[in-house]
Amino acid sequence: MPEIVDAFVRNAQGVQAVGPVAQLLMQGARLDPGLKRPFIGSDGYSYVSIYAGGDPENPSSWRTVTTQQAGLTNNAMLRREEWMRLDEAVLKISEKRLGGVQDLMSRGLVYNLGNGLANTVLEYHDMGDAMEAEMSMDAITRTRADQVSFGVHYLPLPIIHVDYNLNARVLAVSRNMGQPLDVLDAERATRRVLEKQENMLFTDETYGYGGGTIYSYVNHPDRNTRAISAWNGAGKTGAQIVTDVLNMKQDLIDDLHFGPYTLYIPTGYETKLDEDYSTAKGSNTIRERIMKISNIEKILVVDSLASTTVLLIQMTSDVVRAVVGMALQNLEWKSEGGLVTNYKVMTIWVPQIRSDQNGSSGLLHATAS
Repeated sequence: MPEIVDAFVRNAQGVQAVGPVAQLLMQGARLDPGLKRPFIGSDGYSYVSIYAGGDPENPSSWRTVTTQQAGLTNNAMLRREEWMRLDEAVLKISEKRLGGVQDLMSRGLVYNLGNGLANTVLEYHDMGDAMEAEMSMDAITRTRADQVSFGVHYLPLPIIHVDYNLNARVLAVSRNMGQPLDVLDAERATRRVLEKQENMLFTDETYGYGGGTIYSYVNHPDRNTRAISAWNGAGKTGAQIVTDVLNMKQDLIDDLHFGPYTLYIPTGYETKLDEDYSTAKGSNTIRERIMKISNIEKILVVDSLASTTVLLIQMTSDVVRAVVGMALQNLEWKSEGGLVTNYKVMTIWVPQIRSDQNGSSGLLHATAS
């Protein structure tokens, strides 16, 4: 099962690992995941690639050294091409549709931390309303000299990870037979991590640490709420569904959030929206009719959303964004005195759902009784 673990690296009084995963990522007080990706070179020696600074996408930002030069004592188990196959498995899975996560990433609603491993929480601020404009003929009358107030908040940055193993004997057989490395376990582990990310958006799961809490779309305390009847209920018409959506949109407008919006629906409503909007005039489906509403840009089906829940969300960074402290990747280390080689698919990825100091939110959570 995927885990969100108490694995952090504190830096208030020097660098200090908290939790077993963070301790494994610490190597000589250096926070470099590349140290946990040793590979066997063509000469038979073990190497690691270390980030030297600059653009991570530029190969010149990385340098390759032997594990001995990097201060490591364990030898590598995988060749470079075998690491590439594991990484391709992670990318292959991560490209499959998981609606909420992909919607954030495709819209650029992402905040990348320089070194998420070195921070336990993200400190952020909201701003209160202040100052008023006045009218006069001479501009001598002084206006009220308010100061903008800032509130300080904290967002935990846990590590999401799933463990798996590569059997050394199976690996040796694949090499001897010239067969590609079996990456099924890596794919399954990656899928579980991505499902955890989706659940962090659409289920009632929360996570608290360091004075902050990670909330989802369905439990954020400042979300707007509305009661509706089930869209797949007997007798529910297309016109009634469109009225529900219009009322949800008006709730967000009343809370000063004007779009663009994404409408998230549960799996059980998908085929309902494919029905004709009107039996007397069947040229449009209910889905097509909803998409004609101004500023609704997408309707996405989410399997992890509760069967009676519909969400309408303004997709802007002041409402929601993904905070990424470490990209999804494979890491390796030895245990049991070097006899066991362990692997983890892991990431630091958390949703940040925000409202202003007045509790105004661009999130509408509608539920059917």
